Amino acid sequence: MFTRRFKLFRLFGFQVNADLSWFLVLALFTWSLATRVYPEDFAAPDLDPAGHWLLALVAALLFFASLLLHEMGHALMARRHQLPIRGITLFLFGGVAEMTEEPPDARTEFLVAIAGPLVSVLLGVLFTSAGLVGLASEWPQALNVTALGLGIANLGLVAFNMIPAFPLDGGRVLRSALWQWKGDLRWATRVTSSIGSGFGLLLIGFGVFTLVAGGSLFNAVWFGLIGLFVRNAARMSYQQLLLRRALEGEPVARFMEPSPVAVERALRVRELVDEYVYRHHHKTYPVVDDGRLIGCVSTRTVRELPPEEWERQTVGAIVEPCSEENTVSPDMDAMKALSLMSRTGTSRLLVADGERLVGILALKDLLKFFSLKMELGDRP
Repeated sequence: MFTRRFKLFRLFGFQVNADLSWFLVLALFTWSLATRVYPEDFAAPDLDPAGHWLLALVAALLFFASLLLHEMGHALMARRHQLPIRGITLFLFGGVAEMTEEPPDARTEFLVAIAGPLVSVLLGVLFTSAGLVGLASEWPQALNVTALGLGIANLGLVAFNMIPAFPLDGGRVLRSALWQWKGDLRWATRVTSSIGSGFGLLLIGFGVFTLVAGGSLFNAVWFGLIGLFVRNAARMSYQQLLLRRALEGEPVARFMEPSPVAVERALRVRELVDEYVYRHHHKTYPVVDDGRLIGCVSTRTVRELPPEEWERQTVGAIVEPCSEENTVSPDMDAMKALSLMSRTGTSRLLVADGERLVGILALKDLLKFFSLKMELGDRP
């Protein structure tokens, strides 16, 4: 879903990120307002081009601030119900609050899903009211147009998001209702994901129709991209649910590599690079001392060490301690381990029994198990 992400700031304890694609959309949105909206007679004809660009940038940032508050509504409600949120990311198609676990029940699913649209409705009413007050009070026309435009945009966001197609908010609300009705999250997800996949195809078809009918190339491509995103996200959401169901109740010991590649703390960094990194191609290695796990070493820490020090320094000088972020026990639920990988962004976890290293859990092994289950038709 994402390309390269940049950390922006923290808000209410949540990390807010911007995907590289977001900067492109911000630039296009600003350009459209500055060259098409504000120069028109009904908007801000008295401003010079620099004024149009400044106002356009402010309006664009306010719109994306609205999207951020929409996602913040989801995140705050999720946190209220003890659901972990990895962060909030602004990207090409808006924003997403990255929830790493499924809601425990239909009621929680509904509350988390509806929180975002309620925030957007509130923002839509506030901006629209400000614009109407401005018209009645003869405020500068540019401010009135901006406020009314933001009001309409927020209400339009609600209208689109409440379409009952997963993973849109409306699809999540529908899933909560079906889940409550049948008591079957998998069935509810399959139904709403199918609707989402169909809606994505509809958007793609509309984009093709727009292009064939001689409409705007930009609009045609935009509808097509949104359709692809919705369709892929719907299918991935159902696959992720199946993956969770396949791993729940299974211990980490079932999937770990019991004979992991480990390094001694006395090993020189140059030997680590030549004999381990270049041979095994892992980014992280457990570090042991007389069979006792003392931490791990990563290619990131090696990069921070000047190359001329590689011959002199040992692994023990750059070893990092084990923590709950990179180490699990062999009897831990595999689904919890997968959630930890998702939350920390790592693909390998050390498996330790006390101070003894007993294995390595790799994301690829979990996915291979799931793939075999699907291939054999053994659906959870």
